[in-house]
Amino acid sequence: MIKTCASLLFFLLLITTHLHAIELKGRVTWIYDGDTLKVENIGKVRLIGIDTPEYKASKRDNYYHKNFAINADKLRTISRQSKTFNIKNAKGKRVRLVTGKQERDKHGRLLAYLYLPNGEMLNRLLLKKGLATVFRRYDFRYKKEFLKLEQKARQKKRGLWSQ
Repeated sequence: MIKTCASLLFFLLLITTHLHAIELKGRVTWIYDGDTLKVENIGKVRLIGIDTPEYKASKRDNYYHKNFAINADKLRTISRQSKTFNIKNAKGKRVRLVTGKQERDKHGRLLAYLYLPNGEMLNRLLLKKGLATVFRRYDFRYKKEFLKLEQKARQKKRGLWSQ
């Protein structure tokens, strides 16, 4: 009886954990920048849990400077590199998207983890390369892991963290 109840409880927990996630597939047709792209029949997609610098100066530059001592020139360089990385690795490819608890942001973009054809998550790759920081404002499924990946990129002086 206890084993049956435990199994049922585990099953219910598993179902509720995945109730919020939606899985979609499509081909990447456009790269806007390091953390936003377009997928056919889906529209604009914002990568969950990461932030890449903007291609033009913005208020977000102050955050990077204040919290990480990264100057504007470095931000523009990394902005170009993150976009180029996404063009090389995602544009034209059929990808799998998995949403989080919140499906869309205030701009109507789908919020998702993007999995490349080889199974790698693009969000993770950008952090590993130092081309993105963790978006700390909200909680999300992989936040602890993403923070560790960002820290490793910092230690290895990759991308944003290089001298």
